[in-house]
Amino acid sequence: MQYRSKRVAAIHDLSGFGRSSLTVVMPLFAKMGIQVCPLPTALLSTHGAYENGTFLDLTDQMIPIMEHWESLNVEFDVIYSGFLGSDKQIDIVLDFIKKFNSNKPLVVVDPVMGDDGEVYSIIDQNIITKMVNLVKEADIITPNVTEAAVLLNREYNPVLSYEEAKKVLTELADLGPEIVVLTSIQKVGEKGRYTAIYDSKNDDFYFDQCEYIPQDYPGTGDAFTSLFIGSLLKGYSLKKSLSKSLEFIEKALKATINSGIDPRDGINLESWEIDL
Repeated sequence: MQYRSKRVAAIHDLSGFGRSSLTVVMPLFAKMGIQVCPLPTALLSTHGAYENGTFLDLTDQMIPIMEHWESLNVEFDVIYSGFLGSDKQIDIVLDFIKKFNSNKPLVVVDPVMGDDGEVYSIIDQNIITKMVNLVKEADIITPNVTEAAVLLNREYNPVLSYEEAKKVLTELADLGPEIVVLTSIQKVGEKGRYTAIYDSKNDDFYFDQCEYIPQDYPGTGDAFTSLFIGSLLKGYSLKKSLSKSLEFIEKALKATINSGIDPRDGINLESWEIDL
């Protein structure tokens, strides 16, 4: 039998400058020995932290790419979607999941819709409704607390006790995914943020966090989810995958802030070896 590495279909946007989305996802998976097959949703000169960037919508290319892969009988171990700029793109991802389901790949949805209590300007009710439908088809979802509030149509509250986080996690699991990873949760009375996981199949909860870093960097969520998926593909448990991913994020953030680079450029991934 011919050997092949694990393979991920990464359905994200591509920015020419600034580490985010595919420019984070691809090198991290490659370093972990995992092949990435990118299905770009848009081509941007820079990610959204920079003003006056160019934007090319690639929706009309997504279906031909998908159909060509289908004709080649390509199989994926993971289907991983990130930012989707329209309800039509979400429909395409839903179709992608159906077409490439023969070997039962792990479906991971990062429902990118906002952060810090604000929904991105491009996100409308049609996208939110379709995103809920996409979440129903996922095995794993990785929303932040803003996106969780949007998916559940509830008031945004970034400060959650463990018991409050458990309630949000179980409500998200009720939408359909087996595993929910909730990020960017603020601890009561503390500056730091923690990440929580709910494994609905086994009714298990896990909580972990990295050291508080007083600076936000684009692409951090993309890096975390990619590392988390890669850890699972390598056979680590949910708990171990969470701790290893956060450990890398902490080291990378410290290296980035110490380097003094423009925070808009994202995490300085080139500074660190990945040990997974």
